[in-house]
Amino acid sequence: MDSITKPDDEIPTFAPSLQVPSIQEMVIKDPLGVPERYIRRNEEELMKLDLVCKEWGYFPGNVVVNHGVAREVMQGMKDASVRFFELLLEDKNKISMPPDDIQGYGHAYLVSEAQILDWSDTLILLVYPSRFRKLGIWPTKPKGFVEAIEAYSTELKRVAEELLGFLSLLMGINKGSLLKLHKELLQALRVNYYTLCHKPDKVQGVSPNSDTSTITILMQDDDVTGLQIRHQEGRVPVEPVPNALVVNIGDVIEILSNGKHKSIEYRAVTNESKTRLSYATFFLPRDDVEIEPLGQMIESQGSLPIYKKVKYGDCEAVHADET
Repeated sequence: MDSITKPDDEIPTFAPSLQVPSIQEMVIKDPLGVPERYIRRNEEELMKLDLVCKEWGYFPGNVVVNHGVAREVMQGMKDASVRFFELLLEDKNKISMPPDDIQGYGHAYLVSEAQILDWSDTLILLVYPSRFRKLGIWPTKPKGFVEAIEAYSTELKRVAEELLGFLSLLMGINKGSLLKLHKELLQALRVNYYTLCHKPDKVQGVSPNSDTSTITILMQDDDVTGLQIRHQEGRVPVEPVPNALVVNIGDVIEILSNGKHKSIEYRAVTNESKTRLSYATFFLPRDDVEIEPLGQMIESQGSLPIYKKVKYGDCEAVHADET
């Protein structure tokens, strides 16, 4: 674990995002109202994505149960997150996302005033390497939240490294090769809070997308279904399994495997009777890592490379032009 924290001006920033009101607060003031910017009027438009999965696009089994993360560590993360989102808005706004980054509390990836909004509030933190943490936007409330994040994230780091070793073997390379390729494994946490909605069929909790990560590990609430994955022409709900983790393949693995292992497209839906939280942890390479199809994968498929070599920091969509 890193012991040195850099000054904020030396810590990398990520995508800028415009600020919008808290959905929790909107619903408190007007439980039945859904502002115009959240209404999805044309489902066909939502399907015009650069990243379209032709396969299931998930890690074998999708749901991992024998992961070794203690039940009390998982529950501690859930309990502390609930307490955070129950704080007064003024307390949460003390760690609002700055205009040049997506770390902190608020809404991520908002680049236009005309953009249709997702029906969710989020907390995003870069956890590892710890020297990249922006401690000024780490939550000081509720008591014990930081410790819960530390305990949960440390365990997921171990799980991710084990999974990357398994994926290395699946792709015909040495067990430690994928981890070494990353140069340094970056780990980001995103906690999503989906406030109940009076018109759940008119909004999206998270718009359809695929992750630019290598892999994503998701913990769900045990009693509320909201995650859906794209399969062929339909959507399939991923039912919660108590104390289980959902593991999704990201864009990096799709590129390295020359398209054999598909990056999953997913979305999150809301409901009108119960609030839901989800806890997504993204594992990704350093921005200067060059990614291209592995020679072993090209050879085993007997085909040409589907993707061009690209630096991870320049990779915005998995389906690059064919070479």
